[in-house]
Amino acid sequence: MLVAEVEHIPAGRLACLIYTSGTGGPPKGVMLPHRAMLAKRQGIAGFIRRLGLPRDACYLSFLPLSHAYEHTVSYLLCSFAMEIVFSRGAERLAAELTDIRPQVVTAVPRLFEVLRARILALVEKQKPWQRRLFERALRLGLRRLDGPPLGALERLEDAVLERLVRRRIQARFGGRLAALVSGGARLDPELSGFFMAMGLPVLQGYGQTEAGPVISVNVPWENNRHAVGRPLPGVTLRIAEDGEVVIRGPLVMDGYWNNPEATAQALRTEGGEVWLHTGDVGEMVGPALRITDRKRDFIKTLGGDMVSPARIESLLMAEPAITQAVVAGEGRPGIAALLVPAEGTAEAALAEAVRRVNGKLSGVERIRHFATVAPFTVENGQLTPTMKIKRRVVLKDHAAKLDQLYG
Repeated sequence: MLVAEVEHIPAGRLACLIYTSGTGGPPKGVMLPHRAMLAKRQGIAGFIRRLGLPRDACYLSFLPLSHAYEHTVSYLLCSFAMEIVFSRGAERLAAELTDIRPQVVTAVPRLFEVLRARILALVEKQKPWQRRLFERALRLGLRRLDGPPLGALERLEDAVLERLVRRRIQARFGGRLAALVSGGARLDPELSGFFMAMGLPVLQGYGQTEAGPVISVNVPWENNRHAVGRPLPGVTLRIAEDGEVVIRGPLVMDGYWNNPEATAQALRTEGGEVWLHTGDVGEMVGPALRITDRKRDFIKTLGGDMVSPARIESLLMAEPAITQAVVAGEGRPGIAALLVPAEGTAEAALAEAVRRVNGKLSGVERIRHFATVAPFTVENGQLTPTMKIKRRVVLKDHAAKLDQLYG
């Protein structure tokens, strides 16, 4: 009876009204029809089958179900007869990973930053010879990812370090992970490389609520930490002349609830086809997509230079002394940074971290001024429930401090 009833539901009927996270302005209600949900399941079916998960496969869910990413992944994995275990909260995740031992976990970049910081803090407490083993395992792991190939003696050394170091790290994640999928925001390649070098299957994906939300994802057998994977089957993707990623396919929303102006801006008909303009800037790396920035987030300095804040912020947050960062400079004479230092970090260590980052940047990108601020949290409205920083809110809340920096 239920199957027969489902077959009579029109594919274009509204299935879900879900709101965007609000990182780019007020949240908008995204209208997703049944066809978008069905297209999403069809798009990931091959990926799930090829993972070869056991019958008792478990998915650990800890992101808010109100977020399109977690909402969609949870019900899709249910449809593949996977057990869903709901976390009691991010603060208990470390213990739950070892207790539940999941095969699949979805995460956001902020979680990877927190987990890396915890691992490095534990390593710092180890004896000097143990720290050297960890550092060597990390270096050889990165070599396996990026080359050049390991020599015969290095392969033997790497196998020993797999048993002595990496398996202990993997055990902290349950020891059975088949896919640790990151989404919701850009995952810095250095951050993903840290975990991949330890033998953890970190897979970066890309999407947005307006596309139901997954557009592309890396897979274990074709994993590029510098990209976000191939578009899912059924997704047609192209890069516009200005670099914006635009897509079409059955996964695309019908529009924004009671917001025709925003709908017209996002959905545009070209050649008789409706294309979703994502607002993200990207490029193709072979068959895979690489996201380079948010189109609307580019900073134009007083001198007319266009600067990507995402690149600078990623480099800053890769520094152990910095846990969160937002850079500013729109209409200003140079770039400034608002930094949340790691606990116990001295001013001199913070300045040294900024100096190291500046050494990796071009002249127009370099940080001229910086100031420390209180952590960005969900409670103060500067972080979304999925731990994405609301750049515009942070800049507005700290406008007076930025004025002081620029004098």
